[in-house]
Amino acid sequence: MMPRLMNALLGSKFLARAGTTLALLAISSPVLWAQDAAEEAPLPTISLFDYIKMSGFVGWCICILSVVALAMILENIVTLRREKLAPPELVDEVKSLFDEGQYQDAMELCENDKSFFARVCAAGISKIGHNYEMIEHALQEAGNEEAIKLHQKVTWLSVVGALAPMLGLFGTVQGMIQAFQIIASTQNPSPAQLATGIYVALLTTFEGLMVAIPVITAFAWVRNRLVRAIIEVGAILEDMFEKFRPQ
Repeated sequence: MMPRLMNALLGSKFLARAGTTLALLAISSPVLWAQDAAEEAPLPTISLFDYIKMSGFVGWCICILSVVALAMILENIVTLRREKLAPPELVDEVKSLFDEGQYQDAMELCENDKSFFARVCAAGISKIGHNYEMIEHALQEAGNEEAIKLHQKVTWLSVVGALAPMLGLFGTVQGMIQAFQIIASTQNPSPAQLATGIYVALLTTFEGLMVAIPVITAFAWVRNRLVRAIIEVGAILEDMFEKFRPQ
């Protein structure tokens, strides 16, 4: 009698547990299916143009600044080459005139050219006939003056590289002001309302850094390239005027 009663009780408990498990599965299955469907749903694609539009006026300013920076980088790469600062044909012709002692013709040739080499060389030729110290001083003074002009041209890249993250920071402050304004004017603001201002703040910061990082890198590369080219041109001029150094 007792074993049968125990078996009946165990059987009823097993059936109760099985029924509870099936009920939980029946309830949770639609929820799990809904979660899987939500996870599998494709996210909307947002283009770079959409990001710029969402970031507002500051985003457009950063976009325009990036175009200006790209134009400046390309222009500096083209105009600050070694071949542009000291055209090989001009250097060879001036050297030939120096070897022949035709300094006046070399002077006229340099005056008709606007390159770095021509301007500095013309300053040195104008002092031929004086002692070597005056020639050397004229070369150094003209070289420093022309180098400063070229460095000032390159420095605009650093200005753009510093201005881009500052504009991004400006957009960040603007977005946070919008978020706190919503908090102050609404009793129970929703996360979506607050996310708008914070989204703009982070987006403008991202855009500013996206412009600043490559521009600053390009500035360092162009500046080092310019310094190397100026040193090479200086060595050419020093070798040309070495014949006037007293032995």
